[in-house]
Amino acid sequence: MAKPAKLVRVRAWLLAERLDPRPLEAEGALDTAPLVLRLPQDGVAVVFRYGAVVLFNAGDAVEQEFLDRVAPLLTEPLAVREKDEARLRVDPAAEEQVDATGAIVIREMNIERLQAIAIVLAKSVVLSHYELRLAAIFDRIDPLAADLAVRARNRGRGRELMRHIGKVLLIQHKMVGRVEIGDKPELLWEHPELERLYARLAEEYELRERDHALDRKLEVISGTVQTLLGLVQSESNLRVEWYIVALIVVELLLVIYPPALWGHFWP
Repeated sequence: MAKPAKLVRVRAWLLAERLDPRPLEAEGALDTAPLVLRLPQDGVAVVFRYGAVVLFNAGDAVEQEFLDRVAPLLTEPLAVREKDEARLRVDPAAEEQVDATGAIVIREMNIERLQAIAIVLAKSVVLSHYELRLAAIFDRIDPLAADLAVRARNRGRGRELMRHIGKVLLIQHKMVGRVEIGDKPELLWEHPELERLYARLAEEYELRERDHALDRKLEVISGTVQTLLGLVQSESNLRVEWYIVALIVVELLLVIYPPALWGHFWP
């Protein structure tokens, strides 16, 4: 007789910019690439160095206990944590896919499948976080561009624009160097039988499309900010040039009309 289908709650959290997994590894792990831990009441946690954790079959109390447990391991914790939730259905007789209801369907709940699912969900929650951050940067840049268009000037904005450039470069570094959104996970090199499941999940969560959309937004923001900064610097350079011209004019006047002759003009 076939085993009945089992429904499992899955939650992905983005907690911080970095998470040090070494203390958790020392306590014992089911696997380390990515790190998989056993939780009470048959729960499982998958932990990522870039600050994400994905919890399977963890009730509210178990989940909160684990989040409190990893809190000391976080670097630059987020003021507002990003969260996503999914439903996992374990059905030995079903095809592995995302069904019409949005549930992730797998035949068995082994470590490798949970890792594949966790990688997709962790990347998705990171993308959600950066989508919000870029939207906030857009909101800050728009008034600067509007002010420049109306007044044809943007004095005192250089430092603010430089901060926006720094934020964009930092996001690019994190996405490429840490999260590796567009890269094939090492898990699939060791378990090629999971490629089809991973591809279906990545397509369902639109990882590639969202990654490309973020790249385009980063390019637009970077280009806009650099253009505005160039205009600000040009305006500053123009003012300096006018100061120099004024000094030259004063110097010429002093040469043409020495101070000794000033008495002829002003009694």
